Amino acid sequence: MLVHPSGIDVSSSALRHLTQQLLRHRRTIGPRWRRLSASRQALLTLAHLRIGHTYAQLAAGFNLGATTAYRYVTEAVELLAALAPSLADAVRIASAKAYLILDGTLLPTDRIAADRPFYSGKHRKHGMNVQVLADPFGRLLWASPALPGAVHDIRAAREHGIIDALTEADILCWADKAYRGAGGTVRIPCWGRWETLSAGQQAVNRSHARIRALVEQAVATLKSWRIMRKLRCSTTRITSLVQAVLTLHLTSSG
Repeated sequence: MLVHPSGIDVSSSALRHLTQQLLRHRRTIGPRWRRLSASRQALLTLAHLRIGHTYAQLAAGFNLGATTAYRYVTEAVELLAALAPSLADAVRIASAKAYLILDGTLLPTDRIAADRPFYSGKHRKHGMNVQVLADPFGRLLWASPALPGAVHDIRAAREHGIIDALTEADILCWADKAYRGAGGTVRIPCWGRWETLSAGQQAVNRSHARIRALVEQAVATLKSWRIMRKLRCSTTRITSLVQAVLTLHLTSSG
């Protein structure tokens, strides 16, 4: 395999943060020989998450075995995932915001057609459903644990307790028609075909669409980490990957 130098468009603060976490973890578990230093392990992990390099590519680039690359990435991802903000943390931060925007996105996987629980009829592909909360400027605040792609957005929001948490905190939330019936403080567009809506309802829906459109920036932020664009790992690991990416994003933008 040919190896060449390349860049990773991630801030140095993310690399420093992950390196510090790895150093702290190594001190906790005790000294033992490692093929890579903490900073190199952090760089290895960022290359996997941001660029989407496979373990074989990482192994060639860092001169180690694919199994070792997998072990190093898994270790770092678990450390990052443990630092991800909870829904309660996000709601506490959001209490100072005018409102939030809620949306669901599908993270594609390489599941086969027989895996019906992971098939999203809306997107017509297999994947995992992740709920995203953004602030009024479209900045990513929180991403939920991953559920099978067949789970509808409204059901996912209820299972994660998003609607109850926002309602209890009295935080206004804008969402699309997929959240019809959510209640609480969740606001969706007026229901019905465009031509059957009154002029007032059409104006309301246009205003609603302009506000809600900014959530696409938060979704794009999540998927700017290429590992999120096509997940080839076990579905049991996807939540940890999402939470690790969220931690790195918040560290870089904080």
